[in-house]
Amino acid sequence: QVQLVESGGGLVQAGGSLRLSCAASGRTFSSYAMGWFRQAPGKERESVAAISWAGLGSYYADSVKGRFTISRDNSKNTVYLQMNSLKLEDTAVYYCAAEVKGIHSIVVLRDEYDYWGQGTQVTVSS
Repeated sequence: QVQLVESGGGLVQAGGSLRLSCAASGRTFSSYAMGWFRQAPGKERESVAAISWAGLGSYYADSVKGRFTISRDNSKNTVYLQMNSLKLEDTAVYYCAAEVKGIHSIVVLRDEYDYWGQGTQVTVSS
């Protein structure tokens, strides 16, 4: 079992930046592949970015490529999502997720994750 707590959300103007953090506790964090998802009102939860447990591989949705960066610090049991050049359409509740996987595995699909945080709101204003 692993518990996930997101932080760092808030209100930011379009073009601005935010860094989300997801702190994990419980089982050994470094054995988990991690992902960030988001859910806007009336829409399904979608994958934003994912990273392997060794941090050597990553995935980004086309909508955030070049603007968002996922990273992790296994010594701090934390995964990050650096969000730059934010757009109005980035407004959503952002969730982190964890799943036990092999060292190089990246998990993209929502249904493959067993553990979820409670989410943090990101609101981008014009």
